[in-house]
Amino acid sequence: MRETSNPPDAPKGPVSDLKQKERDALRRLDTFSYYTDSNFRIPFTGVRFGISPMLGLIPGLGDFAGLILSLYVLVEARRVGASGKVQRRIIRNMLVEFLFGLFPVIGDAFDVLFKANTRNTELLRAYLHEQLEIEPKRRFPWFTFIWLCGLILLLIWVIIMLF
Repeated sequence: MRETSNPPDAPKGPVSDLKQKERDALRRLDTFSYYTDSNFRIPFTGVRFGISPMLGLIPGLGDFAGLILSLYVLVEARRVGASGKVQRRIIRNMLVEFLFGLFPVIGDAFDVLFKANTRNTELLRAYLHEQLEIEPKRRFPWFTFIWLCGLILLLIWVIIMLF
C-alpha cells in the first residue's frame, strides 16, 4: 500500500498558504511581464518595450515565438485556478497581440503599446484580489456618522430656539 503525506480528507493547507501561492505566482508574472513588455526604454521618451516586440521584428517566426512566450501567463492562471472567463480574456489578449503583430512595422508598434503580458498579469491580479478579498473591506465611516448626527442635533436645537 502506498503512503501519502496527506490523507484524502485532510485540508490542503491553511488559507495563508493559498494566498502565498497566489502572491508567488503574481511575483513571477510581474517579473515575466517586465522582461517581455517593459525591460527597455527609448531614451528621452516614456516608451518602454521588452523582448516580445523585439521578437516581433523577426518576420514570421517572431510573433509566433512571442505567442508561445505569452502562454506562460495562461499556465500560471490555470495553476492558481483562475476562472474560465479570466482565462478566455487572457487568450483573447494573446491573440490580439499576435494577430496585430503580424502586420509589418505597424504590428511591431502595436506590440510596444498593447503589452499583452502586462494586461494579462493585471487581469489575473484583479481576479485574485476579488477572489481572496485581499483588498481591505471598507469600514463603517463612524467619524462622518457622528459628525452628521451632531450637525442634525445642532439644526434641531437652532430650530427649537427660533420658535
